[in-house]
Amino acid sequence: MANLRDIRDRIASVKSTQQITRAMKMVAAARLRKAQERMTDARPYTWKLREIVSRLLAKTQKPHPLFRKSERPKNILLLVMGSDRGLCGGFNNNLFRIVEHRIQDDFSEQRKEGTLSMICFGKKSYDYFRTRKYPVIDHKIGFFERLEYQHVVDVMNQIVDEFTNGTYDEVHLAYNEFKSVIAQRRRIQKILPVEIVEEEKAVPAVKAEDVKEEAKKKEELSDIDYLYEPDPEAILDVVLPLFVNIQIWQASLESFAAEQGARMTAMDSATENAGDIIKDLELKYNQARQAAITTEISEIVSGAEALSE
Repeated sequence: MANLRDIRDRIASVKSTQQITRAMKMVAAARLRKAQERMTDARPYTWKLREIVSRLLAKTQKPHPLFRKSERPKNILLLVMGSDRGLCGGFNNNLFRIVEHRIQDDFSEQRKEGTLSMICFGKKSYDYFRTRKYPVIDHKIGFFERLEYQHVVDVMNQIVDEFTNGTYDEVHLAYNEFKSVIAQRRRIQKILPVEIVEEEKAVPAVKAEDVKEEAKKKEELSDIDYLYEPDPEAILDVVLPLFVNIQIWQASLESFAAEQGARMTAMDSATENAGDIIKDLELKYNQARQAAITTEISEIVSGAEALSE
């Protein structure tokens, strides 16, 4: 009977855990919907701002400080976006391992010389790299709990000033890009000096003639010239820091949405696994109960036969 009691207690414990994982899945799903809305709303703005900067660059001759490139970059700043909470599968560790490989491949010399610096966003990121003795100079715990654009501006204004003053030669950003609920793409991109790279845009499936028509319109629009006031250089001075900020903001939204998707998937898998464990335990419980009943019947029959003799 003690064995039956142990199995019964374990079934109750697994059922309790299953209720928790199911609730966490529902919470992550609700947060994911809101995060996806913010992320998708910001994407067109980011793409359009990149296009504006590209047009301004074509009209300017004066080099901007944020485009300053070093032939041999020495001082490197690496921004790593993790999460503040766990229970989200391989969301954090998969990214952190890629960051470690990147440091070993490209920034090992800077790390040895002490010219590599890191800023960690999220508690998991900070704990991971701090315990492994990486040069973490700052951390932003709770950054994703209240994700606001002004927080990004406060962080990036200081980084832009330090890059302009020559404190850093390059600034890189590592984060998880949201692809779908069950998939994230780990990305490490250069933020400073600014590099205008055409991003791949997700488009719905359409007919071939519609694609050709859209391409034709885009080509026609690209030939349109604009009048700039006061001048392209002055506008670029204002737009370029905004472009840097919006890249970090977009990455923050992507990372937060990817985190919620990873957590929802992990909790869904945990709930299903708990159900399988409960089925196995209930089967063992019934087998043990039947064995105990059979043993008791055998003992009663044996006792009755002994008394009749």
